[in-house]
Amino acid sequence: MSLSCQKHLFMLEPGAHYLNGAAYSPTLRHSVEAGQAALLVKAERPFSIAPQHHFDTAGRLRHLFSKMVHAGDPERIALIPAVSYGMAVVAQNLPRWPGIERKKHILLIGEEFPNNVYAFERVAAQLGLSIKTVAKPDTPDGRGEAWNAALLQAIDADTALVAAPQVHWIYGTVFDLAALGRRCREAGALLAVDATQSIGIMPFDVQAVQPDALITAGYQWVLGPYGTSMAYFGAFFDEGIPLEEGWMNRQESEQFARLTRYERAYRPKAQRYNAGEYSQFVQLPMLEAALEQLLDWEVAGMQTYCQRLTAPFLDTWQSLGYRLEAPAQRAAHLFGLSLPAVVDAGRLFEQLAARRVYASLRGGALRVSVNVYNDAADVEALTAVLTEILA
Repeated sequence: MSLSCQKHLFMLEPGAHYLNGAAYSPTLRHSVEAGQAALLVKAERPFSIAPQHHFDTAGRLRHLFSKMVHAGDPERIALIPAVSYGMAVVAQNLPRWPGIERKKHILLIGEEFPNNVYAFERVAAQLGLSIKTVAKPDTPDGRGEAWNAALLQAIDADTALVAAPQVHWIYGTVFDLAALGRRCREAGALLAVDATQSIGIMPFDVQAVQPDALITAGYQWVLGPYGTSMAYFGAFFDEGIPLEEGWMNRQESEQFARLTRYERAYRPKAQRYNAGEYSQFVQLPMLEAALEQLLDWEVAGMQTYCQRLTAPFLDTWQSLGYRLEAPAQRAAHLFGLSLPAVVDAGRLFEQLAARRVYASLRGGALRVSVNVYNDAADVEALTAVLTEILA
């Protein structure tokens, strides 16, 4: 499917050159309509909310997300409020990992999002594990390839856990998760993937990667509302320890008349990890509408659209002295432009805002993130500011 610009389907304010979807996405008109309709049900007709409504929309969401990431089993999908919640599930269960008593370290990548650092500090101290970081290589050329190689080399029999993204949240570097999954299995290491900056805009195949946990936020590339996230948990977590004991996570909890017959058995597989009140009567219909739209567009086509959108500008940016990963080593939808030494980042940010060009300053780079709601005019406006700041 060859996509054209889909800006007309979004609520994005006219005149804004929004290149910051890696922070928050704008919302689809259809998602807003679904949320408004759901809000009125709770406000006007609470008596119409039946027991099955606590489970039905969530079930459809699990099916849609499972299809998107090729998980093959919707029961392995849990609905959670944030990536930090999913990483906390991983940390909670790390002491159960086979052979954990022989392990010595947890492996992270450099300049990682804070969630994926803080999540493991307590359990590392509890288990006597060190935390090792594979830093971003200093080489200006082939950095992505070198970073991938260094990460694979750092995994050995002492590695308890590898936490890595599909796409680096600042630089857009793509990590070869299929190779990473193979190496983790060889070394007996648990693999937890934060795919917040890729799910919904880039293909992901659970069958190929075989992660033990795959977690993504819902408010960025999945186009959902804030406070919605989804996680895939593999077989290791089937008998694991949840963070909370929500009543809906137990067998036969849809039988409201029998709730005081306390059931100790959990629903199958990842369903013990659903967060309390995961039914989210307003937010889940919005997220459902977004997932349906993404599947209709096909994320591979969205990635191609982003590549076509920015390709004509790459030579100009680099000729001005801005550096970024080579196209083969980074995502098309997200990349960090390293600034020339003469550019004052604060002044650049002010000029971007004056032109209504919205991007992010992250870790010494200007992070640019595009989607199907962007067009050439948006990228041209960015390029004009990048040029003028050097004049």
